[in-house]
Amino acid sequence: MDIFLETVSALNDETRVKLLAFLDTHGALCVCDMQESFGMIQSRLSRHLKILKDGGFLRVDRCGTWAYYSIRSPLDRFRSEALAEIRCLNLDLPPLKKLSQNEGCTL
Repeated sequence: MDIFLETVSALNDETRVKLLAFLDTHGALCVCDMQESFGMIQSRLSRHLKILKDGGFLRVDRCGTWAYYSIRSPLDRFRSEALAEIRCLNLDLPPLKKLSQNEGCTL
């Protein structure tokens, strides 16, 4: 029951739904890229990403001081269907601003 509630709670925020859609669209991204794209401070973004990770949607790969987030694969049926529903939403996502390619990442 706790896992189910954590998963549902992770989806109970517009920013987190947009972050899932953003990662689904662009693939694995460094925190600095999402921070720049969403215009969000690092601590707030990290909190949202932790909730999504704890909800079973994300995986994190660390490379030195950088953390790259992506949609976990494989997803179970519930999370997979939730992501499919998110794909059907008409979300206004920000454009991707990649700092990590230009070595402008300061995290």
